[in-house]
Amino acid sequence: MKISTKGRYGLTIMIELAKHHGEGPIPLRQIAAEKDLSEAYLEQLVSPLRNAGLVKSVRGAYGGYMLASPPADISAADVIRVLEGPIQPVEGIEDEEAPQRELWMRIRDAVKNVLDTTSLEDLAKYTESSPTDGYMFYI
Repeated sequence: MKISTKGRYGLTIMIELAKHHGEGPIPLRQIAAEKDLSEAYLEQLVSPLRNAGLVKSVRGAYGGYMLASPPADISAADVIRVLEGPIQPVEGIEDEEAPQRELWMRIRDAVKNVLDTTSLEDLAKYTESSPTDGYMFYI
């Protein structure tokens, strides 16, 4: 499964909001500047995240965005599904012969499991020097 720029940058927004959870709203311009990303593009991504109830917006001079739930309660899968749609490595697996169908379903289930069991809290705590316990975060 290939995650597009939408999914990657959407996760970037959500991880940054998780890192600042409880500190109040964070302006997207701050995230864009820190990560050298387009603020306009991040604005496009945050709208579906807000509509899905994953983030809340606060207007005004000290406004911005914040997570709608604690970081431990939002999974990477929640974000990816909103921005990318269903998680499946191959279209039309039901039309495949049994051996291939079984392989694609195993791959799909493994990817879903990783995304479903990785919270924003997990990702926010991760640093380059953190032990990975054998897992690499290539989300």
